[in-house]
Amino acid sequence: MAVKKKSRTSVSSNKSLKSVDDAIASLADAAASTAKAVIDTTKNKKKLLAESKRLAKKLATLMKKKKAAKAAFNKDSSASNRKALKNIEKDISVNKKEAAKITAEKSLAIAELSALKIVSKRAAVYTKALASADKALNKPKRKRRKKKRAVKVSS
Repeated sequence: MAVKKKSRTSVSSNKSLKSVDDAIASLADAAASTAKAVIDTTKNKKKLLAESKRLAKKLATLMKKKKAAKAAFNKDSSASNRKALKNIEKDISVNKKEAAKITAEKSLAIAELSALKIVSKRAAVYTKALASADKALNKPKRKRRKKKRAVKVSS
C-alpha cells in the first residue's frame, strides 16, 4: 500500500495578511470586552459593598435593640416584652442570612474582578504594542538625496 507523500502547502500573501488582521481585530475585541467586564464587575462589587455596609449597620442597630428589649424583658416578663424580643431575634437571624449571602457574592465578585483586571491589562498592553509596531512598520520609506561628489582636481 502506497503512502501519500505530504505536500507542503504554501500560504498566499493575501491569506496571511487577512489572518494577521483578523488576529489583531480579535485581540482588540477581547481588550474592549474585558474592559467593559471590568467596569460592570466593579459596579456590582461597589453595590455589594454598599449592601454589606447597610446590613452591618442594621445588625448593629438590632443588637442594641435586642439588648434593650432583653433588659426590659428581665425587668418585666410580660407577653408584649417577650414578643418584642422574639421579633428582634427573628430580624437578626434574617439579617445574618442576608449578610452571609452578600458576603459570598462579594468574595466571588472580588476574585473575578482581580482576574479580569489582569486579563484586561494584558490585552490592553498587547493591543498598544501591536499598534505601535504597526505604526513603525507602516512608515513610508525616507527618500534620501544622493550626495554630491566633490570634483577632484588633478594636478
